[in-house]
Amino acid sequence: MNNDLFNCINLKRAISPYDHATGDAAVTSEIIDMQGNSALVFAIATGSLADADATFTTLIQESDDSGMSGATAVADADLLGTEALASFIFSDDNKCFKVGYKGIKRYVTLTITPANNAGAALLCAVAILCPRLQPTANPPV
Repeated sequence: MNNDLFNCINLKRAISPYDHATGDAAVTSEIIDMQGNSALVFAIATGSLADADATFTTLIQESDDSGMSGATAVADADLLGTEALASFIFSDDNKCFKVGYKGIKRYVTLTITPANNAGAALLCAVAILCPRLQPTANPPV
Protein backbone atom coordinates (compact mmCIF):
# COMPACT_ATOMS: atom_id res chain seq x y z
CA MET A 1 0.00 0.00 0.00
CA ASN A 2 1.33 3.42 -0.97
CA ASN A 3 0.65 6.08 1.67
CA ASP A 4 2.25 8.84 -0.41
CA LEU A 5 -0.56 10.92 -1.91
CA PHE A 6 1.63 14.05 -1.73
CA ASN A 7 3.96 12.94 -4.56
CA CYS A 8 1.14 11.47 -6.68
CA ILE A 9 -1.00 14.57 -7.28
CA ASN A 10 -0.71 17.98 -8.87
CA LEU A 11 -3.03 20.86 -7.97
CA LYS A 12 -4.36 23.54 -10.29
CA ARG A 13 -6.51 26.53 -9.44
CA ALA A 14 -9.93 25.97 -10.94
CA ILE A 15 -12.11 28.69 -9.34
CA SER A 16 -10.36 31.14 -7.04
CA PRO A 17 -12.14 31.90 -3.75
CA TYR A 18 -15.17 33.69 -5.03
CA ASP A 19 -18.01 35.73 -3.52
CA HIS A 20 -20.94 35.28 -5.83
CA ALA A 21 -22.64 38.30 -4.24
CA THR A 22 -26.05 37.99 -5.88
CA GLY A 23 -27.58 36.81 -9.09
CA ASP A 24 -27.58 33.73 -11.21
CA ALA A 25 -24.54 34.24 -13.44
CA ALA A 26 -22.54 31.06 -13.95
CA VAL A 27 -18.88 30.89 -12.93
CA THR A 28 -16.57 28.74 -15.06
CA SER A 29 -13.25 27.35 -13.95
CA GLU A 30 -9.89 27.78 -15.55
CA ILE A 31 -9.39 25.43 -18.49
CA ILE A 32 -7.64 22.33 -17.18
CA ASP A 33 -5.17 20.69 -19.57
CA MET A 34 -5.20 16.91 -19.20
CA GLN A 35 -1.99 16.37 -21.20
CA GLY A 36 0.35 14.18 -19.15
CA ASN A 37 -2.36 13.35 -16.61
CA SER A 38 -4.35 10.18 -16.15
CA ALA A 39 -7.13 11.49 -13.90
CA LEU A 40 -8.82 14.66 -12.65
CA VAL A 41 -11.02 15.45 -9.68
CA PHE A 42 -12.62 18.83 -9.12
CA ALA A 43 -12.88 19.58 -5.39
CA ILE A 44 -15.46 22.28 -4.62
CA ALA A 45 -15.56 24.04 -1.25
CA THR A 46 -18.37 26.27 -0.04
CA GLY A 47 -18.29 28.93 2.63
CA SER A 48 -21.35 30.85 3.71
CA LEU A 49 -24.31 30.52 1.33
CA ALA A 50 -26.55 33.34 2.51
CA ASP A 51 -29.65 32.92 0.36
CA ALA A 52 -32.49 30.81 1.79
CA ASP A 53 -33.50 29.05 -1.43
CA ALA A 54 -30.54 29.17 -3.82
CA THR A 55 -29.33 26.09 -5.71
CA PHE A 56 -25.95 25.62 -7.38
CA THR A 57 -25.67 23.20 -10.30
CA THR A 58 -22.36 21.83 -11.57
CA LEU A 59 -21.52 20.97 -15.16
CA ILE A 60 -18.31 19.40 -16.49
CA GLN A 61 -17.44 20.11 -20.12
CA GLU A 62 -14.70 18.74 -22.37
CA SER A 63 -13.02 19.73 -25.63
CA ASP A 64 -9.95 19.04 -27.72
CA ASP A 65 -9.59 22.81 -28.29
CA SER A 66 -7.48 24.85 -25.85
CA GLY A 67 -10.10 27.61 -25.89
CA MET A 68 -12.93 25.10 -25.31
CA SER A 69 -14.40 25.73 -28.77
CA GLY A 70 -16.99 23.06 -29.48
CA ALA A 71 -17.11 22.03 -25.81
CA THR A 72 -19.67 19.41 -24.89
CA ALA A 73 -21.08 18.18 -21.61
CA VAL A 74 -19.17 15.15 -20.35
CA ALA A 75 -21.06 11.88 -20.68
CA ASP A 76 -21.99 10.28 -17.36
CA ALA A 77 -19.83 7.27 -18.26
CA ASP A 78 -16.77 9.57 -18.27
CA LEU A 79 -17.47 10.97 -14.79
CA LEU A 80 -16.51 9.63 -11.40
CA GLY A 81 -19.40 10.47 -9.13
CA THR A 82 -22.07 12.66 -10.63
CA GLU A 83 -22.63 16.32 -11.31
CA ALA A 84 -25.78 16.05 -9.17
CA LEU A 85 -23.73 14.88 -6.17
CA ALA A 86 -21.29 17.77 -6.73
CA SER A 87 -24.14 20.31 -6.85
CA PHE A 88 -25.31 22.00 -3.67
CA ILE A 89 -28.00 24.15 -2.10
CA PHE A 90 -28.30 27.12 0.26
CA SER A 91 -28.00 24.95 3.40
CA ASP A 92 -24.67 23.39 2.32
CA ASP A 93 -22.52 26.01 4.10
CA ASN A 94 -18.89 25.06 4.72
CA LYS A 95 -18.99 21.73 2.88
CA CYS A 96 -16.89 20.02 0.21
CA PHE A 97 -18.04 18.26 -2.94
CA LYS A 98 -16.19 16.36 -5.66
CA VAL A 99 -16.63 15.08 -9.18
CA GLY A 100 -14.05 13.23 -11.26
CA TYR A 101 -13.24 13.06 -14.95
CA LYS A 102 -11.93 9.97 -16.75
CA GLY A 103 -12.66 10.93 -20.35
CA ILE A 104 -10.21 11.24 -23.23
CA LYS A 105 -10.51 14.90 -24.22
CA ARG A 106 -7.52 17.15 -23.58
CA TYR A 107 -9.29 20.14 -21.97
CA VAL A 108 -11.89 20.18 -19.20
CA THR A 109 -13.83 22.87 -17.31
CA LEU A 110 -16.18 23.01 -14.35
CA THR A 111 -19.12 25.44 -14.37
CA ILE A 112 -21.21 26.26 -11.30
CA THR A 113 -24.54 27.91 -12.05
CA PRO A 114 -26.64 29.40 -9.25
CA ALA A 115 -30.42 29.76 -9.36
CA ASN A 116 -32.55 31.95 -7.08
CA ASN A 117 -29.41 33.44 -5.55
CA ALA A 118 -30.16 36.74 -3.81
CA GLY A 119 -27.41 36.59 -1.18
CA ALA A 120 -23.67 36.13 -0.87
CA ALA A 121 -22.31 32.73 -1.88
CA LEU A 122 -18.69 31.93 -1.04
CA LEU A 123 -17.09 29.11 -3.02
CA CYS A 124 -13.93 27.91 -4.70
CA ALA A 125 -12.68 24.86 -6.61
CA VAL A 126 -9.36 23.10 -7.08
CA ALA A 127 -8.44 20.66 -9.86
CA ILE A 128 -6.59 17.65 -8.46
CA LEU A 129 -4.64 15.91 -11.20
CA CYS A 130 -2.86 12.56 -11.22
CA PRO A 131 0.19 13.01 -13.47
CA ARG A 132 1.60 10.02 -15.34
CA LEU A 133 5.13 11.07 -14.28
CA GLN A 134 5.77 11.09 -10.55
CA PRO A 135 6.89 12.33 -8.11
CA THR A 136 5.25 15.70 -8.66
CA ALA A 137 6.85 19.09 -8.03
CA ASN A 138 6.27 21.16 -4.92
CA PRO A 139 4.97 23.79 -5.24
CA PRO A 140 2.70 22.39 -7.96
CA VAL A 141 3.37 23.51 -11.53
